[in-house]
Amino acid sequence: MALLGCGVVGSQVVRLLREQADDLAARVGAPLELAGVAVRRLGRKRDTEVDPALLTTDAEALVTRDDVDIVVEVIGGIEPARSLILAAMARGKSVVTANKALLAEDGATIHGAARDNGADLYFEASVAGAIPLLRPLRESLAGDRVRRVLGIVNGTTNYILDRMDSSGASFTEALEEAQALGYAEADPTADVEGFDAAAKAAILAGIAFHSRVTAADVHREGITEITAADVDSARGMGYVIKLLAICARSDDGRSIGVRVHPAMIPRSHPLAGVREAYNAVFVEAESAGRLMFYGAGAGGAPTASAVLGDIVAVARNRLAGTRGPEESTYADLKVHPMGDTVTRYHISVDVADKPGVLARVADIFAKHDVSIQTVLQDGRGDDAQLVLVTHRASDAALSATIEELRDLDIVRAVASVMRVEGDETP
Repeated sequence: MALLGCGVVGSQVVRLLREQADDLAARVGAPLELAGVAVRRLGRKRDTEVDPALLTTDAEALVTRDDVDIVVEVIGGIEPARSLILAAMARGKSVVTANKALLAEDGATIHGAARDNGADLYFEASVAGAIPLLRPLRESLAGDRVRRVLGIVNGTTNYILDRMDSSGASFTEALEEAQALGYAEADPTADVEGFDAAAKAAILAGIAFHSRVTAADVHREGITEITAADVDSARGMGYVIKLLAICARSDDGRSIGVRVHPAMIPRSHPLAGVREAYNAVFVEAESAGRLMFYGAGAGGAPTASAVLGDIVAVARNRLAGTRGPEESTYADLKVHPMGDTVTRYHISVDVADKPGVLARVADIFAKHDVSIQTVLQDGRGDDAQLVLVTHRASDAALSATIEELRDLDIVRAVASVMRVEGDETP
């Protein structure tokens, strides 16, 4: 077996392989031997002691060695990970990867190479860390029809939003705290702008709905515009704000929606109680009903646990002369545009303090067939504000409504627009 990368996750994989060697051999039916570890710099200090004789900077030579039959990739990114995986598969070697970005961008190529070369491709660690999620979708629910996948799949953003809610911190303060604790990178863009969650949503949707979905298909919004005022407003209504990945089959079953964005959810909803850097995902299927998967969504040891589980599965398959499940895209459902997505909305509008304001605002909502469920008039003078919650409406209809509201002479600003999710889940 060859390991590509020995950072936070890779070093933990090495540790677990060493500490659990006897148990893993018993579970597989043969010992798991590490033939080499490819790294960028040989002299770098690592979290786990690694035999220097195993280290190499020639990753391509390592993955093509005759004594390697499983390649574990935990370096991340698109290149050189893609080239190394394809080189390994071209020689019939099976691959275990945690690379969500690569799978979401070019999964078709990777899955195709596995199929063409009779190799296994396992990637449980690419979504939700230690949480067993992909295998239940691929195997346990293979006989069911998934309707929706809804969840928190990024620990960094969940930590930030949780701190904003629990301590009243601003976005900037919560982000700095997350960085100090190691939950957020020095450049947190992939997390706070939703790129990480979007890649995971693409993988989840592809498996759940037997269709090919890429990161480019996912509607993505981050959390950088969430303010303390938004969090306070949600709290006052009995809601909490979370960054959600939502993959849902359309009512007619002919298309799917895949989106990542902040949303208000009721505090009674199980996802509202997911604190700090934890992840949780709901899967709704026709026969199985509602299932919830919860646990550590990131971190070296949790992610390494998922990697080791895949290694054991692949090793068993090779000993038995079998393969795991291939990519399933037979349904070939198209991803419908965000404008067709129907949900509820919470809108805060700064307005002039004068008679007739509510009536004029309500007329615009009615004009675009957006029904108002509740409305609150708050403040006086320069602080006058309308807070509205709609019934379910399409994103396109709501966008047209907001655009026209901004042109009203009585509207100073549309302070915030937030989707509302989860009311239908107990």
